[in-house]
Amino acid sequence: MGKQWEHELEVAVKAVRAAVGVCRTVQHQLATPEKLEKKDRSPVTVADFASQAVVCAQLAQAFGDDPIIAEEDSAELRKPERAAIRQVVVGHVAAGMGQELDEAEVMDWIDLGGAGASGGGLDRFWTLDPIDGTKGFLRREQYAVALSLVEHGRVVLGVLGCPNLPLGDRVGAVFVAVQGGGAGVLPLDGSGASEAAAAIHVSAVASPDGARFCESVESAHSSHSDSDDIAHDLGMTSQPLRMDSQAKYATVARGDASIYLRLPTRADYQEMIWDHAAGAIVVTEAGGRVTDIAGQPLDFTHGRTLVTNRGIVATNGTLHEAVLNSVTRVMGRS
Repeated sequence: MGKQWEHELEVAVKAVRAAVGVCRTVQHQLATPEKLEKKDRSPVTVADFASQAVVCAQLAQAFGDDPIIAEEDSAELRKPERAAIRQVVVGHVAAGMGQELDEAEVMDWIDLGGAGASGGGLDRFWTLDPIDGTKGFLRREQYAVALSLVEHGRVVLGVLGCPNLPLGDRVGAVFVAVQGGGAGVLPLDGSGASEAAAAIHVSAVASPDGARFCESVESAHSSHSDSDDIAHDLGMTSQPLRMDSQAKYATVARGDASIYLRLPTRADYQEMIWDHAAGAIVVTEAGGRVTDIAGQPLDFTHGRTLVTNRGIVATNGTLHEAVLNSVTRVMGRS
């Protein structure tokens, strides 16, 4: 993948692997059928905070001056009535990092993710989604730990830890990409970024009628009805592949699907940058293309949201213009 950002990639892979380990432990210990039946979200709450603390701590140690834009902050967790869950979070972070920690230290690590609240203007920053796909996490289906590095408005590095995506005869994979260096995949239980990532490439499907698309499980995240109409308009016959999280980007990047659609469900919705940065560079470096539904590049210069973009279209590249044209026809009618 080249030498540029080599140290950043090594740290990012290590941090994501550690965070996934914490998430898996929390899921195993806390996400019981009884809790899920009662719609108890405490397992994903613990995992979210613990994952963010682990990643932010390692980024701060390696790149102390780099701002981090992440999903969570500790304001709710610091409240007196949250003492019990706070202790559980601290315990998981300590176990994941192999050292004794106090509450204040862990809360401060979580709050390192508070950059970008006032808008853009950051020349270099990391963006993190500590658990992308919370419902997938609770269902024990697809979720991801997504970390990326942005420099001068461009995503230059992305790491996606996908604990439940298969990799050969194993379950769990880490997808990596560096600007200009291609995209690859590592086993989740590997030893470090120095190991050679297996190169991945988007599909070679050249006609929409032979393509398969993927979309969010939740219709609140993407309009399923518009997706169905677009598939019909393109002559696609395969059933959509529905999964949570940026695992969808990984699926397109390694050719399991050729199209990922995230279509707006309301006019005022703004996509969060941590939901797309890592996945977008993985697809792009695998040979694909990622834009909004108007064909505009994703703009990461405005802080925490993609305020100038609307929706997401990720494809193998070959199909991109055909998909954009179909999106325009269908969204125009709807």
